[in-house]
Amino acid sequence: MFKIIKKSKKTQARLGVYETRHGKIKTPFFMPVATQGTVKMISGEDMRKLNPQILLSNTYHLMLRPGEALIKKIGGLHEFMNWNGPILTDSGGFQVFSLADRKKTGDNLVKLSRDGVEFKSYIDGKKYSLTPEKSLKIQHDLGVDIAVVLDECVALPAERKYLESSVELTTYWAKKTKKYLNKIKKNKPLVHAVIQGGLDKELRLKSLRELVEIGFDGYNIGGLSVGETAQEMYDVLDYLVPEMPIDKPRYLMGVGYPENIVEAVRRGVDMFDCVIPTREGRHGRLFLWDKSEFSITKNKSFYKTISITNAKFGKDFSKINEKSKLPELRNLSKAYLHYLFKIKEPLGSRLASLSNLEFYLDLMEKIRYNIKNEK
Repeated sequence: MFKIIKKSKKTQARLGVYETRHGKIKTPFFMPVATQGTVKMISGEDMRKLNPQILLSNTYHLMLRPGEALIKKIGGLHEFMNWNGPILTDSGGFQVFSLADRKKTGDNLVKLSRDGVEFKSYIDGKKYSLTPEKSLKIQHDLGVDIAVVLDECVALPAERKYLESSVELTTYWAKKTKKYLNKIKKNKPLVHAVIQGGLDKELRLKSLRELVEIGFDGYNIGGLSVGETAQEMYDVLDYLVPEMPIDKPRYLMGVGYPENIVEAVRRGVDMFDCVIPTREGRHGRLFLWDKSEFSITKNKSFYKTISITNAKFGKDFSKINEKSKLPELRNLSKAYLHYLFKIKEPLGSRLASLSNLEFYLDLMEKIRYNIKNEK
């Protein structure tokens, strides 16, 4: 399902093709985040114009609302979202733990066991359980192309004893998931496992070895971008990625800013996702190319950010992005976008989010071009 087309002679970066039931994906790639079955502020038609290769949704949120049974009844998540390209779903494990911590009352804490997790919905307090088997079943019912094994994501910093138990539990859940996967006979998704271990080299490599022994279609680097510095993350990638299977896609979960993606690609990572483009867009922050030539082999700045709510943009009549694929971004000015944010018109958030998503997707195209042409 995954084929390497070219390896860079200057870095560990590689070009590949990942084949799914809904199409082939050129790697490295970035997945816009459609957590609850929609990219925030963005319609399906908007996404088709931007032409991302794949979208990411989340098992936890879709399980709570509207429920996998309803989505399955309508024909699956692709039909529900009106999206005919590949979809990857996270297992929901990260959300189970992170959203539980929002509660101050203490009655929404997660109950963790070798069978899975029990938790209360952050929406209405209803009790739910999520086992490794159920997580995969939900993703199968959603009809997604790539599913992810349930894992325990540990916030950093964390004590080694906790990291050890997390790695052991993640491996155990992976074994249960693989056993359940083998029972699926029709429309079987590709399945990725998640490498855990925090910043501990020994535990990271142990987690990787155990998951590779079980055997999956791809391997995710989880538990980063959750409290560590960028350099600490790069240090983990430096020793972990070279040990990952060469013939399987490598996915760095939840990362990140453009420079983080470039650094990870240089180290051999193939897949990325992050909420940054739309989250920052909704707050009026735009990612824009600077005038320097982009190269993944040179450590230099290649972009800038602006806060469109800054007063100086009220009289800036340059276009939001004169080279955009989208007429709105080519024809409307920064002054108009500034005005939309000032009057709290949702169209402003939509346009800024579109601009940022286009920047990220353009970044991945430039990265692939750089690898192909050894830039």
